[in-house]
Amino acid sequence: MTEDKTEGMLSPYRVLDLADEKGLQCGKLLGDLGADVIKVERPGGDPARNLGPFYHDEVDPEKSLFWFAYNASKRGITLNLETAEGQDIFKRLVKSADFIVESFAPGYMDKISLGYSTLAKIKPDIIMVAISPFGQTGPYRDLKYSDLVMRALGGRLYAVGDYDRPPTRISHHSQIYLQAGLEGAMAAVMALYHRHMTGEGQYIDLSIQAALVQTSDIAWDVRKSVGPRGGQVTTLNIPRVWKCKDGIVNWAFMPSGMNPERNLDFVRWMDSVGMADDYLKNFDWSKFDYSTLTQETIDRMAEPTAKFFAAQTKVELLEGAVKHRVFFYPQFTTSDLLKSDQLKAREYWVDVEHPELGTKIRYPGPFAKLSETPIQITRRAPLIGEHNEEIYVKELGMSHKEMQALKKAKVI
Repeated sequence: MTEDKTEGMLSPYRVLDLADEKGLQCGKLLGDLGADVIKVERPGGDPARNLGPFYHDEVDPEKSLFWFAYNASKRGITLNLETAEGQDIFKRLVKSADFIVESFAPGYMDKISLGYSTLAKIKPDIIMVAISPFGQTGPYRDLKYSDLVMRALGGRLYAVGDYDRPPTRISHHSQIYLQAGLEGAMAAVMALYHRHMTGEGQYIDLSIQAALVQTSDIAWDVRKSVGPRGGQVTTLNIPRVWKCKDGIVNWAFMPSGMNPERNLDFVRWMDSVGMADDYLKNFDWSKFDYSTLTQETIDRMAEPTAKFFAAQTKVELLEGAVKHRVFFYPQFTTSDLLKSDQLKAREYWVDVEHPELGTKIRYPGPFAKLSETPIQITRRAPLIGEHNEEIYVKELGMSHKEMQALKKAKVI
């Protein structure tokens, strides 16, 4: 962790982060870019603290690895926005803020008198990022949602899975929320650039559905057609995933219309270690077409290929693929990534101190390396109300007696 190094590009700016899991990534990225991000939680802690997995599998709101991951580089306070006192305190905080990130249901911020029009009167150049499933307008804006629903209505679910089966959800975690957070941080930085040019703040209405549509299959734009799920063009059982010594890898023989030279390179690679049989070496790859192949031919080709992959590790196969210029990739697990020579050379993994746990935890590092304003994790995720005194007493000038009264009234 590098708290004392060069300031980030957003170091002069402050973010008030009200988001739940739908927008946590947005504040995290702004924090890694140097902004002073203050995570505002309800008294007792944000519900996202109850999302697993947990450190050493101990279910505890202060030990959620999910919370750690998406709230690093933030300070934390507790505040009840549904009380008049809490709303007044938040308005005082807005005076020193540059960004507000929220992911409440459309209309909620206006309902509690903290909507953009109200806050812009307090801080005219404030930038508010509102992340919601379908956006603040339109016939879907008030619909209930889930990760699966959003994947389906965003066009991401349709393309995942086998061609002859229903779509499949991938990943236990909500990748769609990470996409939304990324888009939110990008929009916030662009709005800041606009503010530098004009002096104006603005309201950013971010629809998760729209963010997903932008990252869905581009086949329609290119071919004016919707491709089959899984990319299958035939009912044949064509192996694309193979077992190796320490996991699985991906490779597929290419049809003649998709550069058959790739198949020749692969067979030459197999032959260099004595594992290409005469059938593969003498095969006429110029006539290799899935639409005319038989399952018997595919099975005959697969037999020596499977033995070739099974004899080597993922790293050995990757090195061989690079050497022989073969279009191939291993499927790395988290453990593989932690041991990756490439990521190690780039100093990607970062050990962050967790004094409350008496240990360090390894985190993914910056997505890019900047020479003058490094992207970096500046602190571990906050404990519940960890920075209440720092913000309320030292910055807002409250007395400890006032703080105790507000805590008793469940305002903080």
